[in-house]
Amino acid sequence: MAERLLDSINSPADLKKLSIDKLPLVAEEIRSLIINTVSCSGGHLASSLGAVELAIGVHYCFNAPDDIIIWDVGHQAYAHKILTGRKDRFNTLRQIGGLSGFPNKYESEYDVFTTGHGSASISTSLGMAAARDLEQKHYRVVAVIGDASLGGGMALEALNHAGHLHKKLLVILNDNEMSISKTTGALSKYLNRVITAPAYNKIRKDVENLLKRVPRFGFRVIRSARRLEEGLKNLLVPGMLFEELGFRYFGPIDGNDIGAVVKTIKNIMDLNEPVLLHIVTKKGKGYGHAESVPEKFHGISSFNVETGEKLGARESKEDSFTAAFKNKIIDLAGDNKKIVAITAAMPEGTGLDKFANIFPDRFFDVGMAEQHAAGFAAGMARAGLKPVVAIYSTFLQRSYDQIIHDVCLQNLNVTFMLDRSGLVGEDGPTHHGVFDISYLRNLPNIVFMAPKHEEELKDMFEWAMSYDIGPVAIRYPRGASYKYRSNDSTGAVEPRTPINLGKGELLRQGKDATILSIGYMSGVALEAASFLMKEKIDAEVINARFVKPLDTELIVKSVLKTGLLFTVEEGVVEGGFGSGVLELIIDKVPKNTIIKNIGFPGKFIEHGDRSLLLDRYGLSSKKIAEAVKKEKLCRK
Repeated sequence: MAERLLDSINSPADLKKLSIDKLPLVAEEIRSLIINTVSCSGGHLASSLGAVELAIGVHYCFNAPDDIIIWDVGHQAYAHKILTGRKDRFNTLRQIGGLSGFPNKYESEYDVFTTGHGSASISTSLGMAAARDLEQKHYRVVAVIGDASLGGGMALEALNHAGHLHKKLLVILNDNEMSISKTTGALSKYLNRVITAPAYNKIRKDVENLLKRVPRFGFRVIRSARRLEEGLKNLLVPGMLFEELGFRYFGPIDGNDIGAVVKTIKNIMDLNEPVLLHIVTKKGKGYGHAESVPEKFHGISSFNVETGEKLGARESKEDSFTAAFKNKIIDLAGDNKKIVAITAAMPEGTGLDKFANIFPDRFFDVGMAEQHAAGFAAGMARAGLKPVVAIYSTFLQRSYDQIIHDVCLQNLNVTFMLDRSGLVGEDGPTHHGVFDISYLRNLPNIVFMAPKHEEELKDMFEWAMSYDIGPVAIRYPRGASYKYRSNDSTGAVEPRTPINLGKGELLRQGKDATILSIGYMSGVALEAASFLMKEKIDAEVINARFVKPLDTELIVKSVLKTGLLFTVEEGVVEGGFGSGVLELIIDKVPKNTIIKNIGFPGKFIEHGDRSLLLDRYGLSSKKIAEAVKKEKLCRK
């Protein structure tokens, strides 16, 4: 078998040894490696395939890690990982102990930041450029950002500041969806060849310096010349916004033409000003199935390379919490015309795509702008509508001030649906939703719930739509509810009680210990109680239902009976559900009561299979049972 070019590339320095005409073959080999790996591990395929030539071009021209390259989000950074010494470990992608699916500063010196949320790269890059100049250093700084991320408020704020500071900075806009990419005709390409040429820019600078010496008229001539250049460019290319913000704009160019990418970057990489290079790429490039339906291959589990079909789905989509929400909001919205739905660039992921098709006038995708989503919802609620904001837990963090100031302070009827709460598995610490209990439960006016299964989610959502006193948040995990099976003869109490504000439910009666759970963990707690029964330990299990307000009467009554309380949550312990329970009952139970909180420690949880991580951190049914048994033995 012939040796691949990729076999000889273990760093960007190795890549630079190749002639430009060899780079398309490198791109082909990288795509093959990405497709074959992601087909087994799952991951973000379409965007990474589209950005292969971009990653090659950036590393071929710049001198990383001395030069700084920051990838926004990281969905498009698989080729970057392969080119920076991680090729031989790429088969461990997204596995416990393996490579992260995103840039990770603890994984490689080439990953300057750990990234997973959009719109941040221009801010952090500008900060490094400003620090460079203060320290009188000379490295280059590059921010690679996608078109969706560019619409986020943080990115626009950073563009504005960068133009004001006028630091040497290259922003590469990887555009694979924006309508402005359509203006890529022959005249546009010709003009960009002219204005990116080193000779043109040298002459331009020399003439400007000369004209500045001309009394009275020099600066007027410079302004007129710039207007002429900008006028010509804006007739043909979509750079007006960036030029007005203080950037030199180049593009759009074909981002999948490696020769064009390398030549253009080399021409503009040393301009001593803010520069924005607009490249147009094709999502899923090189893999037909991903090219035809790129949204299906944005984030995907393992799949068959030949057919593109998913393999071994963990659960039926129709059995998931997300599907339960999807169907319930459509059911209720048919009768309640005030219900409107809002999401931030995730209609499919949050289950609102079907709602959007049925009620297009009542659906709003605000793009990657979670802060705006919360403020927008506040305005709708103030005007008398019933807005439902469906956003992943980890991304709702970005709108924290708006939740406080625009929603809770105003006590408005906004319902937040926090999908992907708890562990999300292979996407890792940038995407785990383990902080939402801590950052929401302390807010005045908000009601905060978590369902144990899909039917309870439907009940909670219906209750939220009837609640008109203030904001509501409902957290639920990725996938389906816990498949609890009773392992003892007594079974468990499975009440189908209505949702009442601040009221929990008794799932299983017991006398030796109280396990107080919230949401998904209630099924896990029931199974733990079944294991304990085999050890002659009779545990009572309560599904709290509400993080806020808590059911004081039910909790205290149980703890007074058992004298031993375990709180169980799929979130961080610090400031979490268990902390709220402690605050509530500390002066209502005897001082010798033993209380233990089971949840995640105060650290960022690594990526890996969700069930394995839950067990690792003591949140499997067997580990919970072991913790209760250990405490009971210590008390004897």
